[in-house]
Amino acid sequence: MASPVQQSPQPGGGKRKGKAQYVQAKRARRCDGGGPRQLEPGLQGILITCNMNERKCVEEAYSLLNEYGDDMYGPEKFADKDQQPSGSEAEDDDVEAALKKEVGDIKASTEMRLRRFQSVESGANNVVFIRTLGIEPEKLVHHILQDIYKTKKKKTRVILRMLPISGTCKAFLEDMKKYAETFLEPWFKAPNKGTFQIVYKSRNNSHMNREEVIKELAGIVGSLNSENKVDLTNPQYTVVVEIIKAVCCLSVVKDYTLFRKYNLQEVVKSAKDSSQLNAKQAALTGNGKEAKLESGDKSNQKDAAEGKNNQQVVPEDSEELGQTEPVSETHVVSEGAAKPELASQVTEGSESHGNDLS
Repeated sequence: MASPVQQSPQPGGGKRKGKAQYVQAKRARRCDGGGPRQLEPGLQGILITCNMNERKCVEEAYSLLNEYGDDMYGPEKFADKDQQPSGSEAEDDDVEAALKKEVGDIKASTEMRLRRFQSVESGANNVVFIRTLGIEPEKLVHHILQDIYKTKKKKTRVILRMLPISGTCKAFLEDMKKYAETFLEPWFKAPNKGTFQIVYKSRNNSHMNREEVIKELAGIVGSLNSENKVDLTNPQYTVVVEIIKAVCCLSVVKDYTLFRKYNLQEVVKSAKDSSQLNAKQAALTGNGKEAKLESGDKSNQKDAAEGKNNQQVVPEDSEELGQTEPVSETHVVSEGAAKPELASQVTEGSESHGNDLS
């Protein structure tokens, strides 16, 4: 807390009092257990977004993470307060050995006081960062989303997205490039390879350029292995870049599209809901096309020959559109190595155009 500092009285016996000056106290950056209080380079954890209720979000995050953390890594162990360091330093004649042993005991007790999950200040509104210790954030979050995706059981009300953060560095381009060269090796360095996309988000930061960051990171991935290709439809890996103030958070996740961008609220929704929405959209677009075709048929009723010509011309246009689409799709296929799926999508799209026009 800031404390007032009184100025010394003026010489000569004057009665004028000095103004109280308040000196800003240095803010503590460490918790009682020795962990960081705010997001900084060198941390691992989980970045969570919420809807205007950060306190409730932290409570839900602790409950969810402890539930699945105990399932994967076993229950968390704590040090007893009355536990004394083993051994008797009094009997040790060597003072240096005794000091080293005492320092080691202090470090061990400090590590035992650190919790497996600890909330720290993220530096942005509606964003919570949970620092993790002794676990792999990407595996834990993937396990949570996989279970929720299978069971379709809603377990949170406030939490929206839950992104694992495998590493943090300073949010400057040179620092990010240097850090990413070693950070991305486990996934993309030869002989490892895969299709990828880069997802970028910046909060409370104005000096970073989105296109420049994506270009540099994509170049690093390509330099690690020339067989790494970009796929924006269904990639094997998604490189997540989250920048908050002067800290860059990085991670590489799987099933980013399948798990709805790691959104816990969207993963719970069944496939029927999404199919119904797609059916409604298709019905709306189909009705619009049918209305246009009916108006076109009425206007062409006077001339039967022109009507036949129109009926023959429309499918040719649809086939031409169907032929122009595979050119761009095959280009993406060659980069993303997903030929069968994209080919089926193109054929289905051309068939749907033909059915609507008929």
